[in-house]
Amino acid sequence: MSSARSTDDAVAPAATPANDTAGRGGKGDRDGNADRTVHEVRTEEDLLTVRHAVRAATLRAGFSIVDQTRVVTAASELARNAFIHGGGGSVTIEYLTLGGNAGLRLTVDDNGPGIRDIDAALTDGFTTGAGLGHGLGGARRLMNDFELHTASGQGTTVIATRWAGR
Repeated sequence: MSSARSTDDAVAPAATPANDTAGRGGKGDRDGNADRTVHEVRTEEDLLTVRHAVRAATLRAGFSIVDQTRVVTAASELARNAFIHGGGGSVTIEYLTLGGNAGLRLTVDDNGPGIRDIDAALTDGFTTGAGLGHGLGGARRLMNDFELHTASGQGTTVIATRWAGR
């Protein structure tokens, strides 16, 4: 398994009421954690659902309009990669707190073929498809923390975190 990691601090999920998932476009995880929503990515429409859910999450977390745009753009790029290159997958949105600061963690999973060359995939202009090749590298630059885990034939997981005001 290959991985790339760029992260700095350990964090804890934010504590909020369990019924606070209403209107966020998703559902709590299997354990009933209202601070985490999981969105399947199987169709083009699912990509829109992810964008709307991430936008709502950034609003709830108190992100500025600039940070909202950064997170929504990163989520869109990562979800689209999972859809196109990984044959679909899921996006998990998780609310975080660290020293009073709010954050969001996006975990994007797919069951695709994996990424052969992570360094190349993170380089602007590299693509294995018809796109411009800015998705992974751009998403990494838009987020504060970024991890990518992949293995041949076992898919890819990207974990990306953004903190409000950082």
